[in-house]
Amino acid sequence: MSDGTRPRDGQPPGIPAPGPPQPGGHHPDGPGSAAAGPSQPAPSGRATSATVAAYAAAAAALSNALVSAYWALSGRGLISTVGGYVTQFAHQKGAAPVLLALGAPAAKAAGGLLALALVRPWGRVIPRGWLLAGSAGASALLLVYGGLNVLLGALVLSGTSHPAGSVDRTALRWHIGVWDLWFLVWGILLALATADYWRRTVTGPPRDGAANRVNS
Repeated sequence: MSDGTRPRDGQPPGIPAPGPPQPGGHHPDGPGSAAAGPSQPAPSGRATSATVAAYAAAAAALSNALVSAYWALSGRGLISTVGGYVTQFAHQKGAAPVLLALGAPAAKAAGGLLALALVRPWGRVIPRGWLLAGSAGASALLLVYGGLNVLLGALVLSGTSHPAGSVDRTALRWHIGVWDLWFLVWGILLALATADYWRRTVTGPPRDGAANRVNS
């Protein structure tokens, strides 16, 4: 029995024709409609800021590695602002000091890759526990090293602390304002990225029993 409606040209009998387009060009069966399925949620602000922190931590690590590699390969620019064993080591000749000095930029470059592994898809090949332990340990080391050196250097420059022996105040200012502060900022950024990685991965997929209870 017919309901009195005729199918459109080319429309098989028994299949309702699609509804008319809505104002503004929106079709009820098109993308974004209820029939087309739910839309993907936009990324949250916290996830975006954590991604920025991870990339910034990687940039801090890799740029610091470049500076260390420059000094390891006999570069002399700004070497006097570091002082201590770094300056003495830079004046030694031979292949062995160069090879030993290249260990620092290699470790810093690895720290940059560690930060990227927290947000890049290839980081999923690293077990979660290993990645969390490595990034948390590295961020703690950077925070302690950079924070203590900045604090102690500021105490010396302010006259609150009086260390024995001579003090290279120019190098100390550079450590407080650049070199040690660099490690501190790197550690803060890496800690933020690590905390976000832990929040994103702490809840795994529901087990079968839990899924059945939800669906029942």
